[in-house]
Amino acid sequence: MTDRNRELLERLWPMDGQLALSAEAEHELRAEDYVLEMPQSGERIVGRDRMRAMQQVYPSPPSIEIHRITGEGDHFVVFGRSDYGGDIFYVANVVEFRDGRIARETRIYGAPFEPPAWRAKYGS
Repeated sequence: MTDRNRELLERLWPMDGQLALSAEAEHELRAEDYVLEMPQSGERIVGRDRMRAMQQVYPSPPSIEIHRITGEGDHFVVFGRSDYGGDIFYVANVVEFRDGRIARETRIYGAPFEPPAWRAKYGS
């Protein structure tokens, strides 16, 4: 299933940054009992129908730039950058598959920040 799961993720979040699928198309890729968790906000969306309903009313979806997709089998991490009209967040999305469908996602968001001066000499 590794290749199929990776292909599914690359269809959902292509490297060119343009979301390829509609809420309806994404709905078909998720398990019935799909769960999305976002620890920073404490949100937990249970069920693919509820996820689709949320997507359909989302007021202004961000532009997304995918940096990489890593993993194998039923466990992947999608790392990218989301731009919410000038508010930038980096996203690590832990994606878990079951029977060829997305069963669970945990999206962790972080805002960029300037590194402390003492660490500057270690960066590239």
